[in-house]
Amino acid sequence: MIDLHVHSTMSDGTYAPAEIAKLASQKGMFAFALTDHDTIFGNTAAKIASKAYKINFINGMEMSLNYDNHQIHVVALGFDQSSEAFKNFYKELRYKKESSIANVIDYLHKQGLDISTEKVQPYVSGDGMDKYAILRYLVTNQSAVGDIQYLWDKYIDPTFRKLKLGIVENPKAEDAIAQMKMAGAVTSLAHFHKKIGFINNNRAEQEYHIKYLHEMGLDGMEAYYPNYTDDDRAFAHYMIEKYNLLPTGGTDFHGANRPSVELGTGTNNNMNVPDEFYINICQKIEERRK
Repeated sequence: MIDLHVHSTMSDGTYAPAEIAKLASQKGMFAFALTDHDTIFGNTAAKIASKAYKINFINGMEMSLNYDNHQIHVVALGFDQSSEAFKNFYKELRYKKESSIANVIDYLHKQGLDISTEKVQPYVSGDGMDKYAILRYLVTNQSAVGDIQYLWDKYIDPTFRKLKLGIVENPKAEDAIAQMKMAGAVTSLAHFHKKIGFINNNRAEQEYHIKYLHEMGLDGMEAYYPNYTDDDRAFAHYMIEKYNLLPTGGTDFHGANRPSVELGTGTNNNMNVPDEFYINICQKIEERRK
């Protein structure tokens, strides 16, 4: 059993990277990947802990990307963090993520929230202040009561749309996929069936978009995801077979911020991603680095 889509306290999860490695070991998992949103800050701690717990680990990051006038998520796995290609991409990515935050905080303050840069600062984890630091602050702020999804939908997402920051802060999908490939990564389309994906497209349109992204360098897509319908799962497997995509899968684990989803097993034990997915991805990464 593996899990290639996992979030920690470095973005919007509630388990520290090392705690995820411990949990994966307790569950008897073969491997997992840490894929926090637009940050690699937890990868080193997760790798060290995975070695101590004798569990296979692959470094990762879930990228928010602009594509065809909307947003998609692409998981990058196994990139060389020391490569110039990655360092250049990541430096620009983090600059974009952090440069807009003062405007976001100011906007939320004007909407009546008790928020300031100084109040958000203690909730920064990892690289620097970003929207996930704001989200962590809102979760604990009594003037913005609600669970993490409610707070995201009520405050974070509308603010970024109002200020038109998604276009500014997110890389173009085609560029990000190409740059991550140069850094040795395997890239995989996450949750194609969701709002951050292709929920508003019919199957023929979804096939067109995924085929196009594959032609631009996308390696694979998630064959397994906790809330896939039977039809979603069948379509994902159809796409993987037809276009020779690398199959991946993950629970999108967030800990207490998504309590219905368990690491490795999904919702009510509805997932068991084959170990061979991890092995095949590692082989692809090795080929790419030669």
